[in-house]
Amino acid sequence: MSGALVEGFSVTHRRYVPHSHAHYGGNLVDGAYGLGMFGDVATELLIHTDSDEGLFAGYSSVEFAAPIQAGDVVEAVATLVRIGKRSREIEFEARVVCRSAPERGPSAADVLAEPIVVTRARGTVVAPKPAE
Repeated sequence: MSGALVEGFSVTHRRYVPHSHAHYGGNLVDGAYGLGMFGDVATELLIHTDSDEGLFAGYSSVEFAAPIQAGDVVEAVATLVRIGKRSREIEFEARVVCRSAPERGPSAADVLAEPIVVTRARGTVVAPKPAE
């Protein structure tokens, strides 16, 4: 184990949302996009804390606060908030840190002065039983 098994430990991922992921009018991306990012960032968190990818058991809450759009750069943060014998409770937050600006041109984009929180969640992952 890497020694990162402490409450408050966090991992951050950033990802560009390609235009091919837009599903709805206005270049909107489905809400599951953020949940997919949460799965990835939880996996890295468990690698750090338990030296294993672990398994996602479920979400106790999910809140979609704002839309994700094609052309966004989204940051997903996973923070360890509770440590059980094998379970790990994690708080997640996804926020847009860059957004496309098509009114200025097809590839124009801006770094946002204040990130836009798009998704919050709380979930539980399970670390494998240690080998004997």
